[in-house]
Amino acid sequence: MSASERIDKKIASLGDWRGERLAEIRKLIHEVDPEVVEDWKWMGTPVWSHDGMYVLANPFKDKVKMTFFHGAQLPDPKKLFNADLKGGKWRAIDLREGDKIDTTALKALLRAAVYYNTTHSVPKSKGSRT
Repeated sequence: MSASERIDKKIASLGDWRGERLAEIRKLIHEVDPEVVEDWKWMGTPVWSHDGMYVLANPFKDKVKMTFFHGAQLPDPKKLFNADLKGGKWRAIDLREGDKIDTTALKALLRAAVYYNTTHSVPKSKGSRT
């Protein structure tokens, strides 16, 4: 089963607002980044990549969490990042039932994440076989 099919299955299996929210997030990601690659990591996590992973989304009992891999490097003028990730790399948005998504701000954040990935590639070390 492909990663996209697994994400479809995950959305359908939730059967509540979390599935709807995950589908909405996925749709916004594809609108912003038509070249996005969908992946399935860590035994059940939808991940979206463009020159490397940039965002994942996990449904929990009371929220859907969007985690940005390089979130600390991204501008967030609308203060979408609201989760407790305060380290030097990751930032997250907790979306709860009934929360309204500021789609304009979220799309800007997604564009910034793609831009970051495409402009900050990690050079391969000498002798690398990849």
